[in-house]
Amino acid sequence: MDWSIQEVARLAGTTSRTLRHYDDVGLLAPSRIGNNGYRYYDEHALTTLQRILMLRDLGLGIPVISEALASQREPDEALRSHLTWLRQEKERLDRQIDSVERTIKKMEGGEQLMAEEMFDGFDHTEYKDEVEARWGAKAYADGDRWWRSMSAAERADWKSRQGQLMADWVTAAANGTAPDGEEGQALAQRQAEWLRGIPGTPSLSKEYFVGLGDMYVADERFGANYGGPTGATFVRDAMRVYAEAHL
Repeated sequence: MDWSIQEVARLAGTTSRTLRHYDDVGLLAPSRIGNNGYRYYDEHALTTLQRILMLRDLGLGIPVISEALASQREPDEALRSHLTWLRQEKERLDRQIDSVERTIKKMEGGEQLMAEEMFDGFDHTEYKDEVEARWGAKAYADGDRWWRSMSAAERADWKSRQGQLMADWVTAAANGTAPDGEEGQALAQRQAEWLRGIPGTPSLSKEYFVGLGDMYVADERFGANYGGPTGATFVRDAMRVYAEAHL
């Protein structure tokens, strides 16, 4: 059984143009081309497309996706690997949620905060390979050195300020704040200042700032910090307006 390019595009939530592009760059060839010139895809092709879309949602570019597909040729093996990663990510997020909930309860109850509890689930080395692939080994090394140099209290303060910024983004998005309005642009400025304070962050150019906003939307791991797709889209749009005006 196979499906036409139009059917696959509809089922996968993508476009025929995107599928043709994946063929052009060697990611996904159609299983066959009919007498009418239409492209058709079988179950194996759909499995490959599923992997491509999952990797794309992680913010990976076509060259990296191509390497990932080539490294694991058996589709069931590849999907098992991705499922393992998803389960690990869910476990990590559950630990973060529990950690933040405990911190809130202790702050509200006037209890002493325990650093060991506050940072359960926050492993800054987890994305080492991804950071190096995106921005280089020096960027990761600088950020890692900066993080390790801080005391538990300094880390807690930094996390608190980061959390407040993200919470303010979520609130503004929920309130229907305009990305190009005064409040939206004030948040974008705070975002820029926050990034400038992190050693290892690439030069805050317009391209980098806009690209980072795009990543918040494309990568659900980052988008979750801003309340999901709607919040991440608001953040991206505000960052884009700010970049055009100030970077």
